[in-house]
Amino acid sequence: MAKKLIIVMANTDPRNGEELGAPIFQATVAAAMEYEVDVICTATSGRLMKKGVAQSLVVKEGSPKTVYDFIKDAADAGVKFYCCSPNLDLFDMSKDDLIPECAGIVGGAHLIEEVMEGDCKVLTY
Repeated sequence: MAKKLIIVMANTDPRNGEELGAPIFQATVAAAMEYEVDVICTATSGRLMKKGVAQSLVVKEGSPKTVYDFIKDAADAGVKFYCCSPNLDLFDMSKDDLIPECAGIVGGAHLIEEVMEGDCKVLTY
């Protein structure tokens, strides 16, 4: 049985807040179940790793809890968030622009290696 879950947020668009709740919530639940969990934010969802973006988003209109609050809860539960390296150029970011909960920057080879050589399951959003 896999000990690690990788959630790839590629098509999850930060401009549509209701898309953001499920992957982050499921990551938090998996971490609470004592699985190792990585969330890789790539393509449009890479914006979530930039300071100020997730803080300005909510999953549901009128909610006092921001997407950044969900990210912090997930990180507190042990989830590691990663920014895909091409997002730095795509969204004019540097490492200094990333939220503190971002554990690092990974490239495409990282995901392929984890899937092909690791003991993990992958969910894609």
